[in-house]
Amino acid sequence: MKTNAIFYHAGCPVCIAAEHTIAEALDPAKYAVEVVHLGSDKSRLKEAEAAGVKSVPALVMNGAAFHINFGADIAALR
Repeated sequence: MKTNAIFYHAGCPVCIAAEHTIAEALDPAKYAVEVVHLGSDKSRLKEAEAAGVKSVPALVMNGAAFHINFGADIAALR
């Protein structure tokens, strides 16, 4: 059974670099990775915040948000 993982980002260079380095490095046999661009899909902001995302890029898996570097504060995406 695959573990779900959601990679939230805002499209900035830091976010894109993190997506290519982190999200794409996860083993697709073990992880079902969904990439969510919060800059263009603002309807998912509440979901990201509820999952503990404070800034992007962030990877949410196993009920925890892992913040990768600091591209943008979640409040700046509103």
